[in-house]
Amino acid sequence: MSENLQSIKQRFGIIGNSPGLNYAISIAARVAPTNLTVQITGESGVGKEIFSTIIHQLSPRKHNKFIAVNCGAIPEGTIDSELFGHEKGSFTGAHEQRKGYFETVHGGTIFLDEVGELPLGTQARLLRVLETGEFIKVGSSKVQKTDVRVVAATNVNLMALIEKGKFREDLYYRLSTVPIEIPPLRERGEDVYLLFRKFCVDFAERNRIKPIKLTEDAKNLILKYSWPGNVRQLKNVAEQTTVLAKTQEIDALELEKFIPEVTTRNLPALQKNGSGPDSLSERELLYKMLFDMKKDIHDLKKFVFDISGDSVVSHPVEKDEWVEDISRLSNDHRETQKPIILRDEEVENSVNVEESLSIAEKEKELIIKALKKHNSKRRDAASDLGISERTLYRKIKEYEIEE
Repeated sequence: MSENLQSIKQRFGIIGNSPGLNYAISIAARVAPTNLTVQITGESGVGKEIFSTIIHQLSPRKHNKFIAVNCGAIPEGTIDSELFGHEKGSFTGAHEQRKGYFETVHGGTIFLDEVGELPLGTQARLLRVLETGEFIKVGSSKVQKTDVRVVAATNVNLMALIEKGKFREDLYYRLSTVPIEIPPLRERGEDVYLLFRKFCVDFAERNRIKPIKLTEDAKNLILKYSWPGNVRQLKNVAEQTTVLAKTQEIDALELEKFIPEVTTRNLPALQKNGSGPDSLSERELLYKMLFDMKKDIHDLKKFVFDISGDSVVSHPVEKDEWVEDISRLSNDHRETQKPIILRDEEVENSVNVEESLSIAEKEKELIIKALKKHNSKRRDAASDLGISERTLYRKIKEYEIEE
C-alpha cells in the first residue's frame, strides 16, 4: 500500500508524508473505482481539488469529462441554469437553449467546490440528481436522465448550516457517503518545510534564478507558524522570499518580512481545547477585529457620523485600556459588549456613542455601510472592506442584507 501511495503522490505532484495526508490519499484511492458520492472537507487552501482529480483519474470514468464548479462564485439567480441548463425564453436573457453541466458531463465527474453555498432550491434539485439521476432544465417540464458522479467539497461546517436552516440534512447525508478530511498545513509537521523547498526550487527554475536556503531558525519559524492560508499561503511566501530576499541564505528575521501576520498583527498563539474548532476560529477573528478597530478608529468615526449625524465626545484613550480589554476577552470566550470611546479634538457639541463588540453585528454593520457608501457596488465595497468580492457576496447572503 505504501508503494501505491508513493506512485499516487508522484503522479499528482503531492508533497509530504504526514499520517493525516497519507490516510486521506488512501481513502481517495480506495473509493475511486466505485460510483459512491464523496465529500471532501478541509480548510481553504489545503488542496481539495487535487483530491477530486485523484478520484476521477483513478476511476473507470477517467476517459470521460471532468469539470470543477465553484458554487460560491456563481450568482444565485443563474446557478440552476449553470448546473441543469435552461430552455429558450425561460427567463430574461435566455435567448437560446443551453445545456447544463449535468448534461454535458454525462458519464464523467463533477466536482462541486464550496457546496455549502448552494441555495436551498438548488440543493433540492441536486438531491434529486443524486438519488434518481434525473433533472429538469429551467423553464422545461421534460425529465432528463444523466449518469454523473459527484464529488463535493466544503470548508465550512455543514451541520452548523443545517441547524440554521441553510442546508438540507438529507442532502448532507447523501453527499457524505464517503467523507475525506484533508488536514490543515499546521498539522502536517515536516511537510511544511518540504513544500516550502519545493516551491522555492520550482519558482527559481522557472525564472532562472538561484534558489534560496533557510537557516535553522528560519526553518523553525515556518514549522511553528500556523499558516491560516495553508498551502496557497505557503507557496506565495516561498515565491516572494525567493524573488525579494536580499541574500541567498534566509534567517528567521529576514523571513518574517514576508509573513505579514508575524510582523504586524502579533496575535497571541492559540491552542486547541475543548471549545472546538468553531470557537477557536471565532476567537482569532475577535482578536483581529480588535486590532483592526484600533488601527482604523478614525474611519469608524466617519461611518458613525454618516449614519447618525451626531458628534462624538472627546476623551483620551490610553493604550493600556486596549491591552486590558484584549486580555480580558482572551480569557473569557463569551460575547462581551463594551463602549468604544473615540477621540476627536475638532468636534463640538458631541455625545457618547456606544457600539457593540459583537463580531457578527460589527461585521454586518460595516458591510451595510460599505454598500451604502459605494451605492451597492459590490466590487468597490469589497475593496474598501479588504475582502474578496466572493466573500462579500457570501456575507450578504449569510446576514440577509438587502441591497
